[in-house]
Amino acid sequence: MTLPVLLLLQGAAPGGGLGAIAPLLMYAAIFAIFYFLLIRPQQKQRKAHEQMVMQLKKGDRIVTAGGLVGEVLAIKTGATASADDEITVRSGESRLVVERGRISKIASVSGATSSADKVA
Repeated sequence: MTLPVLLLLQGAAPGGGLGAIAPLLMYAAIFAIFYFLLIRPQQKQRKAHEQMVMQLKKGDRIVTAGGLVGEVLAIKTGATASADDEITVRSGESRLVVERGRISKIASVSGATSSADKVA
């Protein structure tokens, strides 16, 4: 085989510089794809969830990550409001304490009336 063919088979570019940059460009492209498809949307979702649970107030109807549905009775916050704050929830005849970060959604906001409340 000739010398240029051997150099190409070994991965060295005959010109000298582009052979070392190509893998770096490939890694940068893979990182960019991961960032825009996985990391950035997950950060947006986490911020939206954090904002939602920080707006929680007494009387809201919530659903926890475990599927518990209840009404917020009290919110016990520390020095700064965080996802570790304790929320007292009434579900049926029971009262439970859950962490603020374990609340997956707010089913209805206090002050909003549902169709069942209007009929009764």
